[in-house]
Amino acid sequence: MNLDFGFYNWDVISSYVLKGLYFSVFLTFVATLGGVFFGTLLALMRLSGKKWLDMPAAIYVNGMRSVPLVMVILGFFLLVPFMIGRPIGAESSAIITFIAFEAAYFSEIMRAGIQSIPRGQVFAGQAVGMSYSQNMKLVILPQAFRNMLPVLLTQTIILFQDTSLVYAIGAYDLLKGFETAGKNFGRPTESYLLAAVVYFVICFSLSYVVKRIHKKIAIIR
Repeated sequence: MNLDFGFYNWDVISSYVLKGLYFSVFLTFVATLGGVFFGTLLALMRLSGKKWLDMPAAIYVNGMRSVPLVMVILGFFLLVPFMIGRPIGAESSAIITFIAFEAAYFSEIMRAGIQSIPRGQVFAGQAVGMSYSQNMKLVILPQAFRNMLPVLLTQTIILFQDTSLVYAIGAYDLLKGFETAGKNFGRPTESYLLAAVVYFVICFSLSYVVKRIHKKIAIIR
């Protein structure tokens, strides 16, 4: 096999790859923020002790976690336009799907983080007259976020890897950028190999940063 990576100059990268990289990073950022926000709400619902809140949240979380992400992406992309009578676009569909899907995973992370806080701190907040919401906002959640930060960041790295699945609905992500360049220049093998290298370098570098953060948090504790 004769491999030639010489066609990948800055013009090719800026014309094809960077556009996809921008969307992959944007999707990761938005899905992380949305997933953490709605995941925290789901975690609080599951820990509320109220069946009418706990049961719907549990059904949603367990249901989402039982379906492959690519099936959720395809299902939403194909079914929603059919129900509302108009297309919503691959990029918009990917953003909504990722937020909805990642909320289920971030929910379990946040639930574990909240449950890791000693009950004595909960009782201390109640003793000084804090309401349940004040106790959560000022005492429990800040500590839970700190405790779960390495896990949250690790899930974000996995999320970035999963953005390549939007390829299934034609969204222009990082993988799509490499594929398009490979097709246009007749070098698909080289393009896929370079895509794998880029994903590895990005994810390995981020994983190293997460390990350093985890060590610092462990020292603070």
